[in-house]
Amino acid sequence: MEIKRFIGGILQANCYVVSPSRAKATDSAASAKTPCFIIDPGYYAPKIAKYIKDEDFAPAGIILTHHHSDHSGAAAHLRKELDCPVMIHREDADRYGGEVERLLEEGDVLTFGCGDGKSGKHDVKLTVLHTPGHTRGGICLLSERDKVCFTGDTIFNVDLGRVDLDDGSYEEMVRSITEVCDKWGNDMTIYPGHGDPATMKTVRKINLEFLEIVNGN
Repeated sequence: MEIKRFIGGILQANCYVVSPSRAKATDSAASAKTPCFIIDPGYYAPKIAKYIKDEDFAPAGIILTHHHSDHSGAAAHLRKELDCPVMIHREDADRYGGEVERLLEEGDVLTFGCGDGKSGKHDVKLTVLHTPGHTRGGICLLSERDKVCFTGDTIFNVDLGRVDLDDGSYEEMVRSITEVCDKWGNDMTIYPGHGDPATMKTVRKINLEFLEIVNGN
């Protein structure tokens, strides 16, 4: 898996373009456009679109981890310019307000292939984990094989997403942390909606809000 990060706006929100590793693709696959997912394009639609075109990517979809504009603001522009669908959890779709082609649910699997077309060795497969707390429809996107999770504003390297906004819930955040995030092994790397990536081993050392919840304080 290849991950390109764009950082934008006053809140320094992360957008990720996720694609298969092209270095491992077969000759036949290398001759075709490489598929990708665009996760949380909040800002800089022209810059992201230029990158997609320069890299000769074929976007399989725009995935929004939640509805807040610092993560979703550029989605409508990119949907139109790149002709690709927008996906968001059904609990956040109304608050997003833009056109949506797919309403996501817990356990949905979003995938595309690259390679020999048979083994699936170089596929990208992201499983939707519903993690409300920051918003009602907040999600994480897990690649179990690659030990990677895109966590939106659920969990960051040093803290957790805010729960004091109009559709936030501390009780839901506690459940998301204890029933989902704390189940990940130390070798899982999170790619959050703000801040730098971190392994869960690091999170378990420096994220005090996470530790307060999992330790029951």
